[in-house]
Amino acid sequence: MLPDVRLETERLLLRTPQAGDFEDFAAMLADPRGMTYLGGPQPRTTAWRTFCTMLGGWVVLGFGMFSVIEKSSGRWIGRVGPIQPEGWPGPEVGWAVITDVEGRGYAYEAAAASLDHVFDDLGWTEVIHCIGDANIRSAALARRLGSEPLRTAKLPPPFETVDVRVWGQTREAWQARRPVSPGR
Repeated sequence: MLPDVRLETERLLLRTPQAGDFEDFAAMLADPRGMTYLGGPQPRTTAWRTFCTMLGGWVVLGFGMFSVIEKSSGRWIGRVGPIQPEGWPGPEVGWAVITDVEGRGYAYEAAAASLDHVFDDLGWTEVIHCIGDANIRSAALARRLGSEPLRTAKLPPPFETVDVRVWGQTREAWQARRPVSPGR
């Protein structure tokens, strides 16, 4: 059974994914522009496996990426939150939002709430973000969150050919500079 975890910010609701999120999730993974730095557009069958893996993290680990809901419209706009797949370079908070809401600060808002969650509720002592060097927007977001480039790494199979820069920070660094999070 999935835990019912909800985080709220001024404009967003981050909640455990639900089966009804799949159509929007699959559409996001099929978008060539939105998936430029996330392995390219994915067919529906791959999106289904990825979606189920995301849900599985919640069951097996007790955490996973959140579905991000825009409060004003009630629509699903992305996935943001903690992940730690087998063989991953470390405990990560990742993000992806649909292309038509890019530039509104939603990824930052959701990622900041997720960082509060992993450090305050899950007890993580550090967090990383795996970002390809060409992904300038995500690198800027990591920097805005207070993370710094730490090292390069290869991801585990089937992504073993992907080189990423590992950005990160400690709980102490986040707590020293964290923005005021609504609802905390």
